[in-house]
Amino acid sequence: MARLNVGCAMWTHKAWPGRFMPQSTPAKERLRAYAGWCNAVEGNTTFYATPSRTTVATWAQQTGPEFRFVLKLPKVVTHERRLAGVEVEMRAFLDAIEPLGDRAVLWTQLPGSFGPPDVDTLGRFLRRLPADRQRAVEVRHPRFFTDADSTSLLEKVLAHANAEWVPFDTTVFFQNPPTSEAEQDAWTKKPRLPRRTRALTDRPIVRYLGRDCAEVTADGWQPWTEVVAEWLREGRSPTIFLHTPDNDDAPALARRFHDDVRALVPALAALPEPEPVEPATLF
Repeated sequence: MARLNVGCAMWTHKAWPGRFMPQSTPAKERLRAYAGWCNAVEGNTTFYATPSRTTVATWAQQTGPEFRFVLKLPKVVTHERRLAGVEVEMRAFLDAIEPLGDRAVLWTQLPGSFGPPDVDTLGRFLRRLPADRQRAVEVRHPRFFTDADSTSLLEKVLAHANAEWVPFDTTVFFQNPPTSEAEQDAWTKKPRLPRRTRALTDRPIVRYLGRDCAEVTADGWQPWTEVVAEWLREGRSPTIFLHTPDNDDAPALARRFHDDVRALVPALAALPEPEPVEPATLF
């Protein structure tokens, strides 16, 4: 049965205690609380340091079997060594995340300088990854989006490795100038690339960046609700990550996106209701 996973860029954020989890939730329990709201999360911290296997085992214990981790490969692998000569680092990473089993997606996010001439290197790297792990690749070189030959070349390499192309849709964010400090910061850091809506595998992954305004964010994702609904009808099981510049409302927005898609695909199972943040009282 096709399912829709939704999530955020992290499972803990300074604005969330008292809103999406009890104020007193200890840091080591926040993933469990987050998993009451969303059924997927981006693992961006793994870009900076490979966690210990013991730490990853606690992630597995705090989440159910359907929860998905899309884990960014270490920076030394993707940006510093550009996928070459990284056998030691990848063995360490794969060993560390083993407790997650097939719940973990290997997410190769490449720098903007990694272009069409480097695709063969990418292909060799992907073919060496474990066959039982889902692979996902995010590219940021403009030619992959604007040059048909480069697009086709990358799609063929990804298809051969059964890897998904992860689009980061920032088109709504860049439609209007920033109006807050968080938006201004994102304006200088996020990639500006055309929207891509083609799935290569049965488990597509999308990253969507809205604005600090929830309504602008929701209005902007409407084209994606149609795309995701069609993927579900085709039997695919997508994962969608909702970002905003401040991410203050991200868990609620992720659930709202799921609801919007479910309105188009009524057979889609609803997300479980999260636990109340504060205990109910009689008064």
